[in-house]
This record gives sequence, C-alpha cells and structure tokens, in this order.
Amino acid sequence: MLLIGWSLLEGIGAALIMPAVVALVASNFGRADRPRAYGLVASAGAIAVAAGPLIGGLFTTYASWRWVFVGEVLVVLIILALARRMDDTPADKTARMDIVGTVLSALGLALVVFGVLRSGTWGLILPKPNAPEILGLSPVIWLILIGGCVLAGFLGWERRRLGRGEGVLIDPAMLNNKLLRGGLVSFFFQYLLQAGLFFAVPLFLSVALGLSAIATGVQLLPLSITLLLAAAGVPKVFPNASPRRVVRVGFLSLLASLVILIALLDLGAGPEIITWPMLLAGLGIGALASQLGAITVSAVPDEQSGEVGGLQNTVTNLGASIGTALAGAVLISALTGSFIAGIQDNPGIPEEVKSNAQVELGNGIPFISDTDLRKALEDAGVPAAEADAIVEENEQSRLDGLRASLSVLAIFAILAFVFASGIPTRQPGAAPPTGSDA
Repeated sequence: MLLIGWSLLEGIGAALIMPAVVALVASNFGRADRPRAYGLVASAGAIAVAAGPLIGGLFTTYASWRWVFVGEVLVVLIILALARRMDDTPADKTARMDIVGTVLSALGLALVVFGVLRSGTWGLILPKPNAPEILGLSPVIWLILIGGCVLAGFLGWERRRLGRGEGVLIDPAMLNNKLLRGGLVSFFFQYLLQAGLFFAVPLFLSVALGLSAIATGVQLLPLSITLLLAAAGVPKVFPNASPRRVVRVGFLSLLASLVILIALLDLGAGPEIITWPMLLAGLGIGALASQLGAITVSAVPDEQSGEVGGLQNTVTNLGASIGTALAGAVLISALTGSFIAGIQDNPGIPEEVKSNAQVELGNGIPFISDTDLRKALEDAGVPAAEADAIVEENEQSRLDGLRASLSVLAIFAILAFVFASGIPTRQPGAAPPTGSDA
C-alpha cells in the first residue's frame, strides 16, 4: 500500500501539480511581480526538504509515523480550500491527450534517471565487481543511451504532430529559445547542488555524529531561514537587479558553503560546523529561486507557461536525481578507497583481515555509524583491539568520502556560475535599455 499510495499516487499528483503551479502564477501575477511569486513557490519546496526531517522526527518520536500521512491529507485539504481564490487559466477544449508522446517522454526519462541512480552500484561505464554487464559494459551506460534515443524520438514525434496541426506536449522549437534554455540549465544546476547537499549533510549529522531525526532537522533550520529571506527579499529590495548577477551570486554562495564545509570537516567536529555553510546555502538557493522561475516563464508567451512548467519540472527532477546519485557514488567510492588504504597501512590490523577486506569490500562499503560497525564486528567475533582499529579507520574514511562528495559538488557550482551567462541582464517586463543588452 505504501508503494501505491506514497510512491505512485503522490508521484503522479506531483507531476500534475508542478507544471500547473507555473501556469497559475503566470496567470495570477503580472510580469513585474512574478520573480517574488516564483521565488516563494520555489523556496517553499526547498524549505519543505530542509524541514522534513524535523517534522517527521517529531511525529515518529512522540506519536506515530502514520501521523505524517495524516498531516499530508490536512495540507491537501487546506490547499484545495485556498485554491478557489486563484484565477484559473482558460482550458483548451480542443486539446487531446498525446498518448504516444506521453509514453515516449516518460519512458525516456525513466530510463535515464534509473540509469543515473544505479551508477553508484553498477558503475557508470565499466561494470563494478559482481555487477551485471551488457557487452562488457555497465547496464547504466546502455540505459542512458537508450533513454536519450527514446527522448530524441519523442521530440521527432512532437515535430510530426505539429506538422499535422495536432496538439503537442511541448513545442520542440521552445528549446531554441536562448533565455528559456539559460533558465532551464541554471535550474538543473540548482537542483543538482541542492539535492547533493541535502544528501551529504544529513548523512554527516545522523550517521557520523549520531544525531536523531529531530536534532538533524534543527541543524538544517538556518538554511530555511535565509532561503526564505533571500527568495522574498531580493525581488522586494532589489526589484531591478540584474537576474544574471543575482543568479551568479547565488551559485557563488552555494560554492562558498561547500568550500567552508569541506574545510571544517574533521575528526572531532560537531554539528555546529554546518551552521554557517547552511546559512550561505540558504542565501544561494533563495537568490536562485527569486529569479529563475520568472526568467523561464517570461521567455515565452503566457499561453505556453504550462509547457514551460513541464520542462521546468522535468529538468529539476533530473538535476535532483543526478545530484543525489552523483553525491552518493562519489562518497561510497572515496569511502571505500580510503578505508581499504587505511586498514592496509594500519599495523593494528592482521594481514588476514587486510587481505579479506581487499577482496570483500572492493565493490563498496556502506556509510554506517561507529555504533553499528562495532556491533557488527562484535557479532562476527572480531577481537576488541582489532575492532577499535577498524572503527577508527571507518571514522576517518567517512569524512574522506564526505569531502570528496562535497568537492565534486563544488566543481559543479563553478560550472553553474560559468553557464549562468545564458541568464538575461535585466528583469522580465523591464523597459529595454537604450543600448544592446549585454
């Protein structure tokens, strides 16, 4: 029931809601007010991710996990009641469902995302030990390639329907729009960095430090505060600020948060080290949220806002999937390499254990707490002195894995800064300058 209710039905609901939200904002707000409106919408999603562990931890600790789903029902009922205050977009009664296009787009994206998510387990190109292989290569690369071909077929199908005067899911010509493309690329990087950060930081807090779900959520709250302030405040205080400059400042803020976190990660470090990085990350995500939604929608006529919403939802989900998979794959790879190298150089660990570790752990080791590892070693009958040495190496290797994962995210933050050149330099709806737009 959880698989059907939580994963399937809620996933379908989210897929229907997100493009509609983009269109509703476009129909309820003028171009000058959209940056703030889209900023609040985007910040609400990011705040929910950050506050989720705290809310879920409170329910599961002091009540029951079932109350989490009761809360979701109440939220939906409140939304339905308040939705009556919004002006709806006019429906096109002549439109017909593009069944073939829907299947092709869903299948192509599913193959790509599934391949990306399995890359840490199966390997990206070459298969990992004991992983399946197809023609000597990892199934991941085949899934991504086949998914890309299916998506190319989807675009071809949409062009064919356009040529026959039939309705389409998206107009492929929209992808030639430089402003729209620039906004979508920045959206992709934002969600890649955001998902990777939300993957790594809770691991450090809950596994490496052993914090509860509630304590983990409390440590993430600074991000929610600065995110909301930036998302709502930037359009209010700087209504005529260059979107490109704001977006680049946002990516630089995310880069600074990652660099500071990497520098502070060390043995004996406590949860207080993430406070400043979370404040900076919140400012960065909030700055991005205040601009990108308005940029993408304003790049096309209002009647195409629904199509933009679909593209935006697709790009953000793809970025989040890749960010999570990338952060996880790099973390496990670095953790495994550091742990194996550490026990090989540790004189307190017998040669037999070193040899077995080289063989048994080559496919990757889990990111587990010292408590869980010590219990597993005790159950396996490992002597106390050897267990202490192994636990010590695991503690250092966890930090090495986290640093490696965050370092890769920092590289993507730099790439995001560079690719932000596709963002316009003046606000949507602003009067054109006398000279050319730089």
